Amino acid sequence: MGDCFFCKISSGEIPTEFLFEDDKVVAFRDIDPQGPFHILIIPKEHYTSIKEVKDKSLTGHMFSVGNRVAEDNNIENFRYIINTGEEAGQTVFHVHLHLIGGRRMTWPPG
Repeated sequence: MGDCFFCKISSGEIPTEFLFEDDKVVAFRDIDPQGPFHILIIPKEHYTSIKEVKDKSLTGHMFSVGNRVAEDNNIENFRYIINTGEEAGQTVFHVHLHLIGGRRMTWPPG
């Protein structure tokens, strides 16, 4: 996906500080944070939405990486979000897991 912003980040074409990287995923700070701590965990392989991800080990790995990054940054309370589709708030069409913490969360989320 040559024009995908997140593909360019994960490949290093767009320089970004990674809080975590392995052969499957990268984690980095969101450029429009919705809390004091807001990171994105994205697979290196391009998937437009979570509906395309059939590999359950990848989704589990994304959550495990989020747990590790939260622990490494002393974030004990946080929320995970995956937006799927424009009406749900997805603005970058490369699947990504939001990890937001560092403040009290409300429900429902606006």
